[in-house]
Amino acid sequence: MKRCAIVGISDQRTQWFNPEVSSVISKGKVFSGGKRHHEIMANYLPANSLWIDITVPLSGVFEQYKQFDDIVIIASGDPLFYGFAATVQRECPECEITVYPWFNSLQMLAHRMCLPYQDMRVVSLTGRPWDKFDEAIINGESLIGCLTDRNKTPNAIWKRMQEYGYDNYKMTVGENLGNENEEHVGEFCMDREYSLPNCVILQKTADRNRPFGIPEQDFHLLNGRVNMITKMPIRLLSLSMLDLRYKHSFWDVGFCTGSVSIEAKLQFPYLNVTAFEIREEGRELMQQNSRKFGTPGITTVIGDFLEQDLSLYPAPDAIFIGGHGGRLKEMIMRLKSVMSPTCDIVFNSVSEDSKLLFEEGISEAGMRITSCTRMTIDDHNPIYILKAQ
Repeated sequence: MKRCAIVGISDQRTQWFNPEVSSVISKGKVFSGGKRHHEIMANYLPANSLWIDITVPLSGVFEQYKQFDDIVIIASGDPLFYGFAATVQRECPECEITVYPWFNSLQMLAHRMCLPYQDMRVVSLTGRPWDKFDEAIINGESLIGCLTDRNKTPNAIWKRMQEYGYDNYKMTVGENLGNENEEHVGEFCMDREYSLPNCVILQKTADRNRPFGIPEQDFHLLNGRVNMITKMPIRLLSLSMLDLRYKHSFWDVGFCTGSVSIEAKLQFPYLNVTAFEIREEGRELMQQNSRKFGTPGITTVIGDFLEQDLSLYPAPDAIFIGGHGGRLKEMIMRLKSVMSPTCDIVFNSVSEDSKLLFEEGISEAGMRITSCTRMTIDDHNPIYILKAQ
C-alpha cells in the first residue's frame, strides 16, 4: 500500500459526502473497514470493487493491504481521534495518507447537548486502563468526555466514581449517535443498561476537597496507633525530595496505612503508584483510606517484599521506604535490581542505627546519599529524611 485515503462516516444509513470525498469513493477500487461500515457503505461503493474486512489480528489485514497501491479505508467519525489512522501510520510509515474526517462521537454528544466543549478533557477507556480517567477526576476537570467499551460502560464509570466519593459530576450518555433510528441522549440512569456504541460527558457540579497535606488523625489507622503513620510535614518533605512532578512510576515500600501513596496520588494523579506491605491488615487500610480521600488506581501488593515477583510492576523511578522489617540492606539491593538508572530513594530514619544501616546499604549498592534533613515534630523524636540516587 503506497497511498491510503481514510474516510470518516457517521452511523446514518444515508450518508452525505462533499464532492472531494465523493470523487475518492467513485474512483476507488479497493475498500476496507469494519462489517458495520460495509453495511452502511454498500450502496455507495463502485461496482466490482473489493472490500477487505478489518478484523483481528490486524497483522493479517495489513498483509492484504500490501497487495495494492491504493486503498480507501472507511472509519467512524474522525479517524485521527483514537481512530484507525494512527494504526495505519504505525504499521505503514511510508504510506501517503489523506484523511477526510467526520464528527467524532463526543463532538456529536456535545452538539446534542448544545454544550461548548473547547475545554473538555477527553479520555479513552476503549480497551484501555482507568489511569487517564482517574487522573481527570482527581484533577477535578470541569468537563470530561469518555469513550467507553463493553467493560468500561457508563454504569462501570458511575460505580467507580461513587466508590471513591466523586459524586460532584453530572453524567450524560449518548447511544448510537448519528443513527437516526437508534440514537438516544439522556442523563445517566443507574437502573438501565446502555447499548453500544456509546460515550459519556461528565459535567462538574461542585468542587471536591483535595487537601495538600492530610492530617494523620484523618486516616484510618493500624490498630488506632497514630504513631504508625508518617507525619504530615515529613510526608510532604519526603515527597518533595522525590521530585515526583517529573517521575512516572512511584513505589511505596512498607505503606502501613497508605498515607504516602495516597498523598502522592492526590498531588500527582498521573503517577503510577505501587504500594507494598507485608501485613494483611494493610489491604483493608489502603481500601478504606484511598476511598476516603478519592485516590483510585493505587496498586496494592500484600506479602513479603523480598519474595515478590517485581517484574509484574512498572519499574520505579521514585521510591519511598516506609518499613523494612530489619532487612533494609537486602531491600535496597532488591530495589537496585529493578529500578531505573535515574531513580531517587527516600528513607525516613527514626534512629541513628537505621540511618547508619541505610547509608551502608546505599553505599554497598553503588549509590550515594545526596541529601539528609533532620526534623522534629512536636514532642516526637527527631527523624532523618535521607535521599539517595
